[in-house]
Amino acid sequence: MTKSISEKNMIYGLRPLIEAFLAGKEVEKLFLQKGLKGNLAGELQSLAHKANTPVQYVPLEKMNRLTRKNHQGALGLLSVISYEPIDELVPSLYDDGKVPLLLILDKITDVRNFGAIARTAECAGVHAILIPVKGSATINADAIKTSAGALHLIPVHRSENLKKTINFAKESGIQIVACTEKTDATYDNLDYTIPTAFIMGSEEDGISSELLKMADHKVMIPLAGHTASLNVSVATGVILFEAVNQRLRAAKK
Repeated sequence: MTKSISEKNMIYGLRPLIEAFLAGKEVEKLFLQKGLKGNLAGELQSLAHKANTPVQYVPLEKMNRLTRKNHQGALGLLSVISYEPIDELVPSLYDDGKVPLLLILDKITDVRNFGAIARTAECAGVHAILIPVKGSATINADAIKTSAGALHLIPVHRSENLKKTINFAKESGIQIVACTEKTDATYDNLDYTIPTAFIMGSEEDGISSELLKMADHKVMIPLAGHTASLNVSVATGVILFEAVNQRLRAAKK
């Protein structure tokens, strides 16, 4: 069994998993045996798709490594947090008189980086973290621990299509700011006192070209040393606390 999977948050078997989805349980990830067929398997895949649950198709050997129970070719990991719908989250911020500050994570797959980012985001007063269904770290016990519990405090939205989510944010009056090396504009020359969503990408791949094109602004963090880039969790802290400082100064005026 892999280190990140424990029996206590595991559901196995076709019928139990179908019942879990129908009961509104949030499943972090679904493992299905390759080539699995039948009505129950089809129903389970349909429910997972509707719930925006990532599905990984694996050989029987891996299923047997994940659990020794009678899994019937299907195993699901229950979410340790509840995900928030973006179309309810953003309007509620405006209704409460808040100026939205969101964080969009593109291809952040390392669990500890993700947890550290969530901790920083919660400390900075970020209202929500937006992640894709595919290509994101699994929010498990390790992520919760690294976040120092912040993932229980900050809303997380899991999106099947980040482009649509970003479009919704833009239509809601939120400026999209991409933190990238592909610009000469520095991060401290932009107004973050208005509704803002920051996009952060992985250290290996950066922000995808599709999402970069959607950004209203591209900013970079200037470096004085010889190392090519900052750790993404550190970079996130730098830019988020620029927004914090700007908003605190504006509130004092």
